[in-house]
Amino acid sequence: MRVTRNGSAAFLVEFESEEEVREEHRTNLAMGALRVATTEPVALNTMLLVTLRGPGGGEAFVKANVVAALPDGIAVSIDANPDELLTKLLAGIEEDEKKPQQSGWDRMRALSQMEKILLAVKADRSERQILLQDNDPRVLLSVLRNPRLTIDEVARVAKSSFLNHQIADAIMGTAQWMASLDVRLALIHNAKTPPAFAMRILPTLPENEVRNIARAGTNMALKTAALRMLQRGK
Repeated sequence: MRVTRNGSAAFLVEFESEEEVREEHRTNLAMGALRVATTEPVALNTMLLVTLRGPGGGEAFVKANVVAALPDGIAVSIDANPDELLTKLLAGIEEDEKKPQQSGWDRMRALSQMEKILLAVKADRSERQILLQDNDPRVLLSVLRNPRLTIDEVARVAKSSFLNHQIADAIMGTAQWMASLDVRLALIHNAKTPPAFAMRILPTLPENEVRNIARAGTNMALKTAALRMLQRGK
């Protein structure tokens, strides 16, 4: 998803793939909401005009009201029928454009590991979806250098069974990513995350997550640390 502020009270939100549109519809649009990723401050209760553009060029224009500040943007309520929005955003996607996942897989399989590493830095979302499943940590690390990477993709890397110290360090060293609870939880529950990193994440979690780790955690050192935090009255 690419977000551009194109006016004092206007934003353009462009979706890169059908999958991205459907995921946003499932998690937000269906409930009359939208997550707008932006570093620009917008006051609560500001009325906005948001242009939504689908991967096939389909557009929808909605009135939106800023209801909350997020670590990586703002949450807005929208005045529109969610199902009609979905239809408009998916307009223009031809059937032959919905197939290419298999040809994408074939093309990726034909690449050498070095070609994958070089591609990952500039890959679009559909290519990143394939590269994120690669079993080479160098490819995952290269994906993290892609400027269009989204928080949900970072969380996916953080959950990867191919995570290593270098990848975890890159994620931990990026404040924007670590502001996301999903990313922190993905790291702390990944057995491949270095213990020292997990210990640094633990105090940043909400109390209910600390309780979950204390009750059902599999890493005994982390579980003990969580219990101690609760006893101190976190």
